[in-house]
Amino acid sequence: MDLVKVKNMKKVIIIGCPGSGKSTFARKLSQKTGLPLFYLDMIYHKPDKTTVTKEEFDAKLSSILQKDAWIIDGNYMRTIPIRVRACDTVIWLDYKAEVCLQGIHERRGKPREDMPWVESEPDEEFLRFVENFTSESKPLIQDVLEQYKDKNIIVFHTREESEHFLLT
Repeated sequence: MDLVKVKNMKKVIIIGCPGSGKSTFARKLSQKTGLPLFYLDMIYHKPDKTTVTKEEFDAKLSSILQKDAWIIDGNYMRTIPIRVRACDTVIWLDYKAEVCLQGIHERRGKPREDMPWVESEPDEEFLRFVENFTSESKPLIQDVLEQYKDKNIIVFHTREESEHFLLT
C-alpha cells in the first residue's frame, strides 16, 4: 500500500469474518496512523453479556460517524452500507474460515480490549456462523462494496498480506 494513501486515511472501516483479526489489525493501524479507534462490539455488548437496543447502538454509531477521523472495527452487517458511505477506506480481511476458526480458538480465555468479557466456552451457533461466513455474508459485503467503487477498498486474503501492509 502506498504510504500516501495510508496518510490520507481519515475514516476507515475494518470488516471481515469473526476471528480474522479485525480488532488486532485495527489496533495496529490506529497506532500507526494516530486515528481514534472504535470497536462495535464494545458499543453493542454490555459486560453482563446483554446488548444495547438497536436505537442506542445506532445513536452511538451515528455520533462516531460525525467525527472528523476514526477507525471502526466490526461487521454488524446491517450497518455496513451506512459505514461504507461515511468512510474513505474499507479494509476487508477476507480470510478462509479455517484461519478465522483458528483465530477464535486462540483468543478463547484471553481478555480483549474489543470485548467487554472473556470468551471462555465455544459457542456452537457462533462457530457455524463463521463456517458459513463465506457463503452467506461475503456475497452481501461484495454487493455493498460494488456500489462504492469510489472508496479506497483494500482486501487482504492472508494474515501475511495484512501484516506486510502494516509494516510499509
